[in-house]
Amino acid sequence: MRVTGVARESGWTGLSVSTTLTNPSTRPGLRLPGRVTLAAGPDDVPIRHVRLGLVATAESDDPYSPPRLVQYHQVPIGGRFVVPAGRRRAIDFALPLPWETPVTIFGGVPLMSMRTGLRTEVSVDPELDQGAMVPVFVHPLPTQQHILAALDTLGFLIRQAGLSHARLPGVEQALPVHQRLGYWVGPLYAGPITELEVIFVANSAGLEVVLWLDRRLSLTGISHQSISRFRIWHTGADQRDWVAVVDGWLRAAINRHAAAASHADWSAKITESAHVSRHPDEPVAPGYGLGGTAGGGGIGGGGGDGT
Repeated sequence: MRVTGVARESGWTGLSVSTTLTNPSTRPGLRLPGRVTLAAGPDDVPIRHVRLGLVATAESDDPYSPPRLVQYHQVPIGGRFVVPAGRRRAIDFALPLPWETPVTIFGGVPLMSMRTGLRTEVSVDPELDQGAMVPVFVHPLPTQQHILAALDTLGFLIRQAGLSHARLPGVEQALPVHQRLGYWVGPLYAGPITELEVIFVANSAGLEVVLWLDRRLSLTGISHQSISRFRIWHTGADQRDWVAVVDGWLRAAINRHAAAASHADWSAKITESAHVSRHPDEPVAPGYGLGGTAGGGGIGGGGGDGT
């Protein structure tokens, strides 16, 4: 399926911009192929640059600020050139998607209100930007897919999905945003906690999973939160018992949650700096790192195709 976005023709330059994706369905770590076509009107149009950017609606740390459209990744695909009058200029591209690209599709359907798009920015001399936007449908990596399916099997019900324009405490992030998936807790775990948030931070080698646990006491208004982190690599994803893996993570996180509550008067403070990474709660296998880049090769099953 091909998808095309067309920007309105500029009355000042006569330039029109269209962006076509060969296949808008993709996964983190893959390349997104397509073409940008520029068509000039009756006059030559000098172009300063052409850039592609991934955009999505994100919330800030400030609870009083409304959600806004954020560009979280940008790549240049063309420098200075001139589109002659009445002519077209086509630029083919294969945009590498960051491994941390937010997932918007799960089980073949949109993931709640999650949306992301590809915006084409064309800068025309002297100071005019034109943009064409097309939707991008981001499916989960195999490791993400297995974890989400395991949570469903364990009785967790997804209640919200959103993007936060903020840094995670003690976690290495390549992007300025991270995705949060909120769940109502499954019956087996409903005593110690009432809500769960799951955050994925992926690279070419593996996946860091952040579990944000919350227990709200509705009659008193007291809330106790705690955070646990686990790492898993892409290699051998199809050979694991994912229900057992995720259940083990949840039990370990709940134990930490209860221990923190007993010493912190129902408040677990985060002391790490947002720019300092610490070791995760689950040990890392030798040779595993978090330095992968989008489109780069991975370890075993974590290759450049995101598998």
